[in-house]
Amino acid sequence: MTPRSPQTPFLRFYRWRWTLYVLFALVGGSLTFVGARAQQKAAEDATFRKLIDAYCTAWSSGNLDNAAKFYAKDDGLVFYDVAPFAYRGWKDYYVGAKKQFIDQVSSAKLTAGKDLRVTRRGVIAWTTVPMHLSMTGKDGKTSELELRYTGIWERRGNSWLLVHEHVSAPTN
Repeated sequence: MTPRSPQTPFLRFYRWRWTLYVLFALVGGSLTFVGARAQQKAAEDATFRKLIDAYCTAWSSGNLDNAAKFYAKDDGLVFYDVAPFAYRGWKDYYVGAKKQFIDQVSSAKLTAGKDLRVTRRGVIAWTTVPMHLSMTGKDGKTSELELRYTGIWERRGNSWLLVHEHVSAPTN
């Protein structure tokens, strides 16, 4: 056994100072990471708020070509709507939405609620938000609908495109 050498006050201070430096570096790095992540989340929320509001404006225009820019055009994608149950791909959605919605309505206003939730994992993001639809049919009859909306978005190049969505209305 070797005898333990006595520690001088200087050595003890030096070791504590080194420990404090490491501790401060870890805390500072953690705070920087948390702050950067919060800024990134706020930027993502703002991006998707703009997307959702533009999406609502496009559908409210009564022109499906305005809404088309938000959708991926791959065959086989599934979009669930209030009626009918599902559309397979944008071409099917375009024809069905024109028949079920555009041709039946003289004016409509789709508005996204304030409770937008965005979750992102890499190039995929999903959004949920309550929506309100006010519309006047070609017969002059008005309707108000509360809707639930879920959109699955994929980043392609510089754009976010819908690869799946689910719109539903609660049954009272």
